[in-house]
Amino acid sequence: MNTQQIFGLQVALSLLVYGLAARWYVSPRLAGLPLTAALQPLLLPHAFRHVGMVFLVPTVVGGVLPPGFARPAAYGDLAAGLLALAAIAALRAGSAFALPLTWVFNLAGFLDLINAFYQGLSNGVKLGAAYYIPTVIVPALVVTHLMIFRLLLRPPGRRGHLPAPSQM
Repeated sequence: MNTQQIFGLQVALSLLVYGLAARWYVSPRLAGLPLTAALQPLLLPHAFRHVGMVFLVPTVVGGVLPPGFARPAAYGDLAAGLLALAAIAALRAGSAFALPLTWVFNLAGFLDLINAFYQGLSNGVKLGAAYYIPTVIVPALVVTHLMIFRLLLRPPGRRGHLPAPSQM
């Protein structure tokens, strides 16, 4: 296998494992919770997206990354992390802005991941020690984004209840 095939395999297997964990373990535990309570643990991993700032640290990424990739990826992650924190705070406070803020976070954060992934692949970015970010962390973030979209798109009467794993 060449490097690109190994990378693709690692990302695909991480997506599979996180998807199975979400389906088997996370969704059943969130199923009986009200929407605002179910969203909070899904937002929490995104609060760590400040880790993406590592793209601006040459000693970690094995050299200077192309600025057209590094800056948008780093600052996009930082913004997504701050939006996730704000959404968690709004949800916990019962704010009227909680769900709109969660939508803003989820749309912006998901698009940021897609853009960074695309830019990284199309520009042949070599991440050095930060290789774990797209192979381990990003798949977890993608799965939680999809779970958040799923919750937000449920009809209001069913928002607090996810189907049981046997119904998925």
